[in-house]
This record gives sequence, structure tokens and C-alpha cells, in this order.
Amino acid sequence: MLRSADFSNLPAEPNLFVGRESDVDELVHLMRVSRAVTLCGAGGIGKTRLAVRLAARIAPDHPGGVWLIELADLEKDELRGHVAAALGIAGDLAETIGGRRALLLLDNCEPVIGECAELCRDLLGACPGVTVLATSREPLRVPGETVWRVPPLSVAGEESEAVRLFVARATAARPAFELTDETRPLVVELCQALDGLPLAIELAAAMVRVLSVGQLVERLDDRFRLLAGGARTAPARHRTLRAAVDWSYRLLSPQERLLLRRTAAFRSSWTLDLAEGVCSGPGLPEEEVLLRLCDLVDKSLVALDGEIAGQARYRLLETVREYALEQLAESGEEAELRRRHLTALAGMAAGFKEALAPGTRTSWPVVERYVNLFDALKVEVGWACDWSIAIGLPETALGLLTDARLLLIGSGRKLDMAERLDRLLALDAPQVGPGLRGQATILRGELAAAAGDLELATRCARAGIDLCATDGDGYGEGVGLILLAQLTGEQDHLIRALETARRSGDLILEVQAQSARAAFGLHEGRLHEAQRAFEEVLSISEELDNHYGQSYAHTGLAQVARRSGDPATAKRHYESGLRLLRHVDARQQIVSCLAGLGGLALDQGDLVEARARLTEALVLSRDAGLRAGIARRLETWASLVAAEGDHRRAVLLAAASVALRGRQPDARTEEVLRPARAVLGEAVVGVLWAEGTNMTADQAVACALDGALPEPSAEPVVPANQESRLTAREREIAELVARGLSNRAIADELVISPATAARHVANILSKLGFSTRTQIAAWVIESR
Repeated sequence: MLRSADFSNLPAEPNLFVGRESDVDELVHLMRVSRAVTLCGAGGIGKTRLAVRLAARIAPDHPGGVWLIELADLEKDELRGHVAAALGIAGDLAETIGGRRALLLLDNCEPVIGECAELCRDLLGACPGVTVLATSREPLRVPGETVWRVPPLSVAGEESEAVRLFVARATAARPAFELTDETRPLVVELCQALDGLPLAIELAAAMVRVLSVGQLVERLDDRFRLLAGGARTAPARHRTLRAAVDWSYRLLSPQERLLLRRTAAFRSSWTLDLAEGVCSGPGLPEEEVLLRLCDLVDKSLVALDGEIAGQARYRLLETVREYALEQLAESGEEAELRRRHLTALAGMAAGFKEALAPGTRTSWPVVERYVNLFDALKVEVGWACDWSIAIGLPETALGLLTDARLLLIGSGRKLDMAERLDRLLALDAPQVGPGLRGQATILRGELAAAAGDLELATRCARAGIDLCATDGDGYGEGVGLILLAQLTGEQDHLIRALETARRSGDLILEVQAQSARAAFGLHEGRLHEAQRAFEEVLSISEELDNHYGQSYAHTGLAQVARRSGDPATAKRHYESGLRLLRHVDARQQIVSCLAGLGGLALDQGDLVEARARLTEALVLSRDAGLRAGIARRLETWASLVAAEGDHRRAVLLAAASVALRGRQPDARTEEVLRPARAVLGEAVVGVLWAEGTNMTADQAVACALDGALPEPSAEPVVPANQESRLTAREREIAELVARGLSNRAIADELVISPATAARHVANILSKLGFSTRTQIAAWVIESR
């Protein structure tokens, strides 16, 4: 007998429902246009709680009744009888329900997924008023079904859903609990580490009755043992985190289990190509990997995480991965899987090197694919190197890194591999030949140079060149000579590198050498020489269809044009460089173009355009962690806010830029400070300078972007002097330099020794941040 028409067996909510407000609203709309909706997601993601909440919201739309029917513990062939019993029906289900407008909430369909699909098909076909809301790890796959993937709770920041849930449950467990300045970032870290998984967060929050938040964070490495204190009245699969994941794992087919545990060989993410190369093997042929991967995605154990380089990207939630790692360790396959993981990544790096080999004309989309692929898989490369270090066999990992050299030194994350390279080289394995060791040593020098450690970089360059020369490795020797020239300023090294490149027909190496030559010319004020070298870089890069090289050349030509007083040409080159790199994560190049465009707009008085471009450049530098880039951008920002009339912020940002760069104030600093002193007075500028030099990079960025000023110091701030200004004698000598006088002529003019004149000129160059007398002359003329 069908129960009362207005019957609902939905349980009362046991505690506060937190978050998912927009999810519920979206699902309410969806339920009004679809008769079969399945909420899919991993165990513990909150499917049941969301479904009950949703069912309660739409219950008035179903006067024929709303039934929650729990299926988690069913065995085969028990489904129809169980549903009939829940509805109080003795006869045929479809016939008895008839035309009633009823909602069936089928919870946890996994154990009887096939029977659920058949039942839904029959009821939806025979009963026009029935709506089915199901929860499952995978879709039912019935006609008309709408699948809605239940996402984790948001974890971004202290107002996120995950943090709100943790606080609500922690307060219930320990009424005195509250967020403080100390615990707030720890709770955010905890929720992020738990992937926003509601079950894991609730279990963690319950532990605050015996542990501090700091202790919870410290013990997350053993999360399955830590989060084992669920409510006694909860279903067994929800009493511990392990039980939730284990329940899902037991429902997998043998091949699905095999693939899941093998994907734990990846530290963060992977593509189908990598999965086929690493995870296939005994019990799982390569042609089966895609099918089983689809199964795991459908069952919400593997997440589809966007695309990289035109390929789907997959990952495991960290909790699922911890479980899969345990299974992998128990299987005895871990060593072989980690070896295959390293080999697969080394193969990708070798493919990149071959694409750029002398005589090869690889189209830019292919190169771009490698650039984006390796950038997205940087964590995997580090993970593979760690394995190489752990087993004491560095050869494959060193080959991987040297083959991917241009990718490592050409992105905004140059320093990631430096420590690993040190450890790989320290293994001193006999199977690593002198050529490979030499190239790896030179790469270490390039990373050291990027970090500002010029002494180490020089040692590595010289040692690497010697090793490559011993092995007859012309490419490695050429790369080392370019690095050594950049470090020492000795042009002979560049000439040798260019000869090596031309002798071997290696156009990529020639581009690198010409780029270094162009940079020398630009730095030393030899603009015609710089322009010729940048044009050579552009010509070769266009021949190779190398967008990165073209963009570098355009940026250099823009700088030459700007210094030559041709802003229209400079803007054209900056915009050309920017267009070429919009689809590649070459952050430093993109920042250079944006900053250049911002500087040009500032020169021309277009403060709106300048602010827009400089904001984009500073945000990108901050998000990429480019500390040196942030400092340079702050210098331009100081000029911008000074032009806008905000001299206080201008002094703060100029001081922060100088401090972050570890340099002395120079001519550009003085251009900001001079008008500030006139408006604010010497004493106020001194105090602001002291405050600015104490700001962190984050505080300085906030000061630029949001106008946030540093908190007043508890102690009185002692005014600081800025040593960028020239003394009267230095100003006099700078004027003589601008007239074209040599040191000896200056000495004769002022009746001083030539050595004294030379020392004054050196001090002027240091104070102004210049490297040539031509720059001094230009500065004097502009300052008149």
C-alpha cells in the first residue's frame, strides 16, 4: 500500500548546513527541468548532505511524496524489494505510483549501480510524475539523466566554505574554540591540505577537543590515523577517513584498482600519454589505460583538471593519493613505477631537445606545446629527480634537466631545480660522462646567476666549459662560454661561442650568443651595436619560427628605440613581443613588455594607460614570485604615483625598490625624491624613506596596487639619508663629462690629478646607477 501522499521521510539536519548556497540554487533550477539528476563525487565529498538539503527545498513541488532510500548496504537483486518496502508498496512499483508527483532520492547507488539504472529507466518511462535524485560515485547512464559533479568546498582564504565548515564543527566540539590571528592561517592551510573534502574537514574539526590546530597541521602526513574519530552513529564508511576511501576502493574492478594505485607514481598531475607510458604493464595493457581512466573519472576518484598543451590533465585528490600510495607500496611495484615515471619525463625532454636540434625546423606550435607541458609538469620533474637522488643513479635525471635546459632558464620559475642539481652532481656517479656533467654544471651556473650568486655561477661556468671541452661537446662549451661572457664582460668568450654555433649550424646557440651581445651593447650604451645584434636575433628567430626569440628581440629593439627617443617604434616592438607570448607562460618576457609599455605611457603623460599596464606587470611579477621583477616594477610605480601627485607613496615605493634590490639610490631615485623634498620637506622624506626600506615585498605591492600604507611603528622612526644626490664637486665633474671631456681634461680644468678625476667619475656612475659616460651626459642634459 502506498503511504500517505504528503509523506516525506527526509531526516532533520543534525547540524548547521554550511556553504554550497549557489550549488543548491543551481540544483533547484536543474531539478525543475530534468527528471533524473545524479550527484556524482568521491566518498566524503558531501553528496548525501547536499541531496537531502536539495530534496527539502523542492519537496513542495512533489505533493505525491519525497522518499530517501539508502542503498549503500544492499546486495545484488535486493534493490526493487528494498525500494518497495521503503515506499510501503506491496504490488508493482510503477503501477502503484502511477501519476503521482513524487521524488525518489536514491542515496549511494554504487553497490547496485546497474539495477539502479534499470529501475530508474522503468519508473521514469511508466510514471510521468516521478523525479529521481541519485547520489553515486559514477553516473547511472539512463536516458535523460543530468550528471552534476559535486565539487569540493572552496578553500581560497579565511572566508571560504571549507574554513566556515571547520569553524562551525570545531565550535560544536569545543565551544571555546575561535579563530585568532595565529590560528586563522593554519585553518586555511589545513582545509587546503584536505582538498576541501567535507568529511575530512569534519573529522579534523572534531579533533580540536584534544589537539590544537597547529598539531593537526603537523600530523597531516599521517591523515588516516589522525582522522579516525568520527561519530559512533555515522555509517561505518564515514567514521574514519580511511573507511570512506577504502569503501570506494573495494567497489573497483581489479584493473581499476591497478590503475588507481599506479597513478600514485605521479606527484601532482599527468596526461593520458604519461599514464599510458607509466601505468601500463602486467595486468593492464596500454590499450586498456584510457578505458580504465574513464572509469576512475566517472567514479570520481580521478579528477579531470583542465588541459595542458591541448591534452586533458588528470590528478588525484591528496587524500585519495595517500591511500593509493599505500596500496602501491604494498604491491611491490613502486620502484618500477617510479623508474618508468622518470624515464617517461626524460623521454619528453629528449623530444624537446630533438625539436630544436641543428638543421631541424620545428614549427612554433610544437615548441609551444613543450613549453606549456613542462611548465605544467614542473612538480613531476622535481619528483622524478628526487627519485634519482634517492636511488643514487643521477644519469637519467641529469639528462632530463640538461635536455630541458631552455625550458628551465626561460620561465619565471628558474630556481626550482638548483638544489636538486647540487644533489645530483654530488653523487659523483661514474656512469655520468664528462660532457653530461659539464652541461649540468653549466646549467647550475645559469641558475646561480639568476639567483644573483655570481661567484658560484662563474665557478660552474669555468668548470663546465673544461668538462665539455674534454668530451668534445661543442654545444655545451658554447653555452658555457656565453654564460662566462655574461658574468665577466669579456667579449672574447662570445666570439668563440658564435664561432662554435656557426661551425655546427646551431641557430639556437647563435641566437643565445647574439642575445648576450645585444644585452652588452644595450647595457653599455652602444645602441647601434645593440640594435644590429637584436635585429640578427629577430631574423634568425623568424627563420626558426621561434616566438620566444622573436619576442626577446622585439623587447630589446623597443628598449633601443626608447633610449633613442623614438617612442612610436618602441611601442610597436613592445606590442609585437607581447602578442607573440600570450599563449606561453614566459612570465619574465611578458612582464618586460608590459612594463615597457607602461613606462612609455608614463613618459608621454598618459597616466591611465601607464597605471593599467604597470598594474598588470606588477600583479604578474607578484603571482610568479619574481622578487627582482617586483623591485624593478616598484621603481616605475614610484615615478607613476609621483606623477599623480602622491609624493608620500612615491618615496615609500622608491625606498622599497632600492632595499629589495640591495642597491644604492641612483638617478632614477633622485627624480622621485627631488620633487618630494620640495613638497614634503627633507625631514618627512627621510622618515618615509626609513619606513619604505623596512617594507616587505608584499607590503610594497599592496602599497602600489591598493594604496595601503605601512602600519605606524611603535618606536619613533629615525629619518634616513638618501645617498643618490651628487656632491657639488661631483655635479661639476658631471657637467664636464657632458661636455665630452676625458678624465685628463677634467683634471686639467679643475687642477686636480687624473686619478682624483677618475675616482669622482666612478662615484658618479655608482650613485646614478650608470655604466657609461654617455649615460651621465644624457642625465645632465635632462636635469638642466
